[in-house]
Amino acid sequence: MKFVSQLKYIKPIPKLQSLPYSMSVTSSHYAQNSAYLIDEFAKFCYQRDLPRAIKAMQSMENHGLWADCITYSELIKCCIAHKAIQQGKLVHKHVFSNGHEPKTFLLNILLNMYAKFDMLDNAEELFVKMPERNVVSWTTMISAYCNAADGHKAMMLLILMFREGVVPNMYTYSSVLRACDGLLNLRQLHCSTFKYGLESDVYVRSALIDVYAKWGDLENALCVFEEMVTGDLVVWNSIIGAFGQNGDGDEALNLFKRMKEAGFFAEQATLTSTLRACTGLALLEVGRQVHVHVFKYDKDLILNNALLDMYCKCGSLEDAKTVFSQMVEKDVISWSTMIAGLAQNGFSREALELFEKMKAFGPKPNNITVLGVLFACSHAGLLEQGWCYFRSMKKLFGIDPQQEHYGCMIDLLGRAGKLDDAVKLIHDMQCKPDAVTWRALLGACRVHRNADVAIYAAQQILKLDPLDVGTYILLSNIYANSQRWDDVAELRKTMRDRGIKKEPGCSWIEVNKQIHAFIFRDTSHPQMGEIIKELNHLIQRLRVMGYVPDTSYTLQDLEGEQKEDSLQYHSEKLAIAFGLISLSRERTLRIRKNIRICGDCHLFVKLVAKLENRIIVIRDPIRYHHFEDGICSCSDYW
Repeated sequence: MKFVSQLKYIKPIPKLQSLPYSMSVTSSHYAQNSAYLIDEFAKFCYQRDLPRAIKAMQSMENHGLWADCITYSELIKCCIAHKAIQQGKLVHKHVFSNGHEPKTFLLNILLNMYAKFDMLDNAEELFVKMPERNVVSWTTMISAYCNAADGHKAMMLLILMFREGVVPNMYTYSSVLRACDGLLNLRQLHCSTFKYGLESDVYVRSALIDVYAKWGDLENALCVFEEMVTGDLVVWNSIIGAFGQNGDGDEALNLFKRMKEAGFFAEQATLTSTLRACTGLALLEVGRQVHVHVFKYDKDLILNNALLDMYCKCGSLEDAKTVFSQMVEKDVISWSTMIAGLAQNGFSREALELFEKMKAFGPKPNNITVLGVLFACSHAGLLEQGWCYFRSMKKLFGIDPQQEHYGCMIDLLGRAGKLDDAVKLIHDMQCKPDAVTWRALLGACRVHRNADVAIYAAQQILKLDPLDVGTYILLSNIYANSQRWDDVAELRKTMRDRGIKKEPGCSWIEVNKQIHAFIFRDTSHPQMGEIIKELNHLIQRLRVMGYVPDTSYTLQDLEGEQKEDSLQYHSEKLAIAFGLISLSRERTLRIRKNIRICGDCHLFVKLVAKLENRIIVIRDPIRYHHFEDGICSCSDYW
């Protein structure tokens, strides 16, 4: 903190006498020549002709001349635009030459230049020597530290600013709020905005909302928003983005609706946050409504990428392909999103074909691209091809395998039944395996019913995450499938002792722009009688086709009929029955589920898709399942 200590003891720099210089021409001729040099310098500065402006400046320096601050500011802007660091330093040297004392306005512009060049040492040196520092000087330095992720120094500088009696403005707060390292500092800063009358400023409110959201305090973010009538789109963007980025899509969409009702025009930032909310909730129809607004910004790359991601994650690949093909500009995010979207939805061959096109005509792949490619290989069971991509990613693309890449390979090896190879790969990882990596192995053990390796994998997961509900449930499932009911009971006791509860299965389906939620054995839906009747009728028809409920997926030690009954009312079955009676035959049934679909429900949905000649898409936390004509895109591996 040497710089901060210097500030504490700084004294104003004494004024220096101007250096005398000899004149070899008459005063009149000198004045004319001086005016000409300054005019030429100004002309080059405003024309942004950097080489000639620097040359003219040096000529002025030789004659002991200086231009006005505005002209120098134009030259410094030119240096910033051209990233001309050395020329910027020459301007700094020139304005102090021959004892000249530049005004604070010009020194602030030099400070900003050094900040833009990430030359904080030079900025500090200049700042310390400034005879007078105003709010712009302090704010420029505070903003520079925030941009350099040095929040501690930014906060210390704000304290020194207060001690010197300099009153902060809205730009000071909008910068320093980003430096908060926790809610305590944030709340203190929030309180101080009232002292300076800045609590109602648009930029301060927007920054407060952003930072409260960053620390997960959506309640206070909403309080800042609701404190007064919002008459600016910036604040609307912040609050919608806050809820969208924190996974509360419902409230984000509700705020978007309120914004439109208040007469505000949706711009790119608003639409991007709203699309993310639709993506998180898998609300395809609402997403399509938002798409209508996107047409106004059809060349906006960030917005198009968000739109592409929404369609992929809502399982509407045809819409995603249309957006991708119509994009005027595509970056690595666009290509990676489309490749991953195809892979996640089970269209692995198309994903790999698109990757080949990307290598030929698109940008250089990044780690997310390769992850999508490995995911595609995993979904399609392309073991040799997956190994080839995995082993060559460093050589071909300069990308070191990360935990996610290892996870895909373990998933791929698990699909092929090579559990020993999967365990070996985990032990050979260049990075420490995390819980997600071990979960991939545990999932493979569930499919291949390898209890011994499953127990080993579960033990590793619970060392890293002792409260992981999913691991307890999967392990319990494996014990139950092996008729190891004593182990199931012991596992349940451990869960009770640790306060771990199984999350109830819940499925959502969108009908007429409304979300209908179904929970296992919940009878609160107003049409539940009709739904149960439809479901029972479906099961009777499926039994004729040979369907027998697979009771190995029940976790309770129950007798036959009880097991079948516990399977019959799983949430996705209720959602499907409701969809069949609510949506026309040509409509796709799109269901989102909070936990992994069980094997019995998977078989049930395949048969319903064939029986009813319907397309059914189910998105669970692990996979996207596209059911059509009795076949699932996951090839019965999830």
